[in-house]
Formats: sequence, structure tokens, C-alpha cells
Amino acid sequence: MSSEHVDSESKVSGNQANIPARIRRELDIDDGDKLRWQIEDDGTLRVQIVQQHTGTFSEFEGYDGDEQTDVTNDHDAWGVDTE
Repeated sequence: MSSEHVDSESKVSGNQANIPARIRRELDIDDGDKLRWQIEDDGTLRVQIVQQHTGTFSEFEGYDGDEQTDVTNDHDAWGVDTE
């Protein structure tokens, strides 16, 4: 074993490996996130975490005004024949 510090290790089972819980927590890795793997010329393995967003409007809290709107007249109806 090399003299380099080891944070955690996991076992490969089939073609899968678990990410240790401490690493997942520290890097905020969650279900649905993707890992991008890259091998450098010197053999160093790099892993980039691509966090999954739940959707474009995931933080939208809705319209909180008390004024009613008419979708056909008040909003963009481009490409829709309203007559």
C-alpha cells in the first residue's frame, strides 16, 4: 500500500462500486446525481459530480396574488388560434 492518505475505500461488486457515506455527505452526492469519469495521461482518475436538478420550476412557489387572470387574453398565446 502506498504512503498516501486514504479517506475511504469501497469494494467493487460486479461492475458497481458504492460511494462511502462520508464521501457522499461531504460532497452532497444524492440519488439521481451523475458521476463523470476521466483518466488523466498520468493514470490519475478524476470524478466530476453532476448534481441532478428536479426541474426548471422546482423552486417556484406559485402565484400569490389575489387577481384572477384569463389565460387566453392575458398570457402569450403565440401559435394558438383563439378565434
